[in-house]
Amino acid sequence: MATDPLTAGIDLAQTVITRIWPDKSQAEAAQLAAQVAIVQGQLDVNRAEASSPSAFTSGWRPAIGWVCASALACQYIARPLLQWAGIVLDHPLPTLPGIDDNLWQLMLGMLGLGGLRSLEKIKGVAS
Repeated sequence: MATDPLTAGIDLAQTVITRIWPDKSQAEAAQLAAQVAIVQGQLDVNRAEASSPSAFTSGWRPAIGWVCASALACQYIARPLLQWAGIVLDHPLPTLPGIDDNLWQLMLGMLGLGGLRSLEKIKGVAS
């Protein structure tokens, strides 16, 4: 804080101006720093989970990943091959039920692609 009146007046004017018209680059830098802190926190949690000796703590992500991969293999490899084999062997099968879009939502969420929608909302691109 300045002791002479002229410098104190200039400091006061600068403070008032920055409160009325804030610097957008500083606000964006602060928002980016907050987002980086959130991501770093999640990475720390993921690292702690992965290093846990307990299978219930460190094994749930791989287990869900294998279930998701198995379901996709059944949907897009085994099911069409069974239908084809039935036609080739002259024993056509009825149309086998498919898996709905919930599988894709689970897989994309596990891969972290669901966060892109949140990023769009933060940036104001999507409503």
